[in-house]
Amino acid sequence: MSTVFAVLKMLGCLGMFLYGMSLMSGGLQKLAGNSLRSFLAQMTSSKFKCVLTGIVVTALVQSSTATTLMLVSFVNAGLLALANAIGVIMGANIGTTVTAWIFALSFDGSFSLGAIAIPLMFFAFIFLSSKKPKQKNFGEFLMGFGLLFLGLSTLKDTAYPLLASGGVQEFLKPLTSYGMLSVVLFMVIGAVMTLCLQSSAATMSLTMLLVSAGVIPFTIAAAMVLGENIGTTITSNIAASVANVSAKRTARAHMLFNLFGVTWVLCLFNPFLRLIGIIVEALGFANPITADFNSNPEALAATLPYCVATLHTLFNIINTLILIWFIPLIEKIVKILVPSPKDSSEVFKLRYIGGGLLNTAELSLNEASKEIVNFGEICRTGFGYVKSAINEKDSEKCNEFIDQLVKHEEITDNIEFEIASYLNEVSRGEISGTAAERIKRMYKIIGEMESLGDSGEAISRMITRLKVHEQTFDENQLGKLNRMVNLVEAAFNVMIDNLRNDDLRDISNARDAENRINSYRNALREEHIVNLEKAKYNYQAGSFYMDIVSELEKVGDFIINISQALIPNGKNE
Repeated sequence: MSTVFAVLKMLGCLGMFLYGMSLMSGGLQKLAGNSLRSFLAQMTSSKFKCVLTGIVVTALVQSSTATTLMLVSFVNAGLLALANAIGVIMGANIGTTVTAWIFALSFDGSFSLGAIAIPLMFFAFIFLSSKKPKQKNFGEFLMGFGLLFLGLSTLKDTAYPLLASGGVQEFLKPLTSYGMLSVVLFMVIGAVMTLCLQSSAATMSLTMLLVSAGVIPFTIAAAMVLGENIGTTITSNIAASVANVSAKRTARAHMLFNLFGVTWVLCLFNPFLRLIGIIVEALGFANPITADFNSNPEALAATLPYCVATLHTLFNIINTLILIWFIPLIEKIVKILVPSPKDSSEVFKLRYIGGGLLNTAELSLNEASKEIVNFGEICRTGFGYVKSAINEKDSEKCNEFIDQLVKHEEITDNIEFEIASYLNEVSRGEISGTAAERIKRMYKIIGEMESLGDSGEAISRMITRLKVHEQTFDENQLGKLNRMVNLVEAAFNVMIDNLRNDDLRDISNARDAENRINSYRNALREEHIVNLEKAKYNYQAGSFYMDIVSELEKVGDFIINISQALIPNGKNE
């Protein structure tokens, strides 16, 4: 019974540790907010910056998985190039080793995590009681920090007596005596544990517990570390499974990076471990390969966690130093592994402002102007799914078009934020009055474009409700809706032409397109009232029909607002 309770207590400590890590990571991301997101998306103008960004962000959030998932979402929205994302992933793998070193310190008697964790939780409660969002987020971060290290401290105290009982050692000892076969076996065990726990940090802490208690030798601990590096890539691949092609390629690149590292380490397993022994010995610890820990068990607990942390760090640093020069090749390989779909053109990405500000505000604004044209084309592409969703009779295919409308709403939100952040950086410098006015108009334009994405999602909800109520549009309604959509598409084309015109002086073309939309909307509204009186179609279907017509007219309003914003003071000159 006592053994069962000890196991349950150990699992509870592990749960506390995992929850603390999740809480700390989430609190920090909310605390940093857009700053962390912007930092991750913009610090990618060189290979060195990409790697450094991955190291810093992962060291802060204490989770390479969280960093990788952010990368997948950015690439999914087209806000980060694949090559840059690969560089950040390499840095994230180095950054996650910081956690291993913190764990190693906790196994040394000179540093007690539990002693600082509990006081932190008191201050965390005070901040959590605040009504201010920033203070609550900071309190969440502190509480997560405290729970993480309290969980680790109690996990160590709980697990040691259980591991020292001899039963665990007797069970594992035969499995560790088959040479390289045992290495491969425990590498698989490490990968499976990481997949189950969804945290390589948790598996790393358990590995350190096992090796420091003498349950497994250092060679087997090294094998588990290799497995953890494979297991941690599975989460990002699962997240990317429902994302676009670029996001899937990012997740595959993460897996390729770690698979390559594991492969070369396995080929040079014994020489690599000897190198670790030399480095650890130079740091003042016992060599895990040559030292006789049986004669000095205390040295086992003090030394081996540092050996594991050193191995984890060196593995990722060497891997990065090798592969950073082959990022273009990795990009080509993942494009082969995840080919572009034949019937889809996923070109939703920033094209002109990804490399940071230019030397002058005027040049930077020119790049922003090009990006806004690209934004407009993305909005037009997203609107194309409205017509497809309205006309599609197959429910499954219609749902695919609806999903695309929802996805484009997220894309427009993200792109608006990125362009606005860029304009905000430009405005902080020394700019002329003309440039300031131009920035103001650009803010207006991207705000209207973001509203275009909102309207697309609103129409997708209307079509969804139509199907939930088991209603359909008749041929006459579909014909009228298609004509309305065609008028809006024509207005989109005019908007794009005006955006591309660097010397626009007249927007009568946009006004004409808007007037045609309004006139047709008014005609449909009057016709709808007559049709309801004559009961020509179902009232509920008619309501959804007019809701879509009204939303399409709102799209026309957003489009004309964009053309008006292109002219100084919103007027024709």
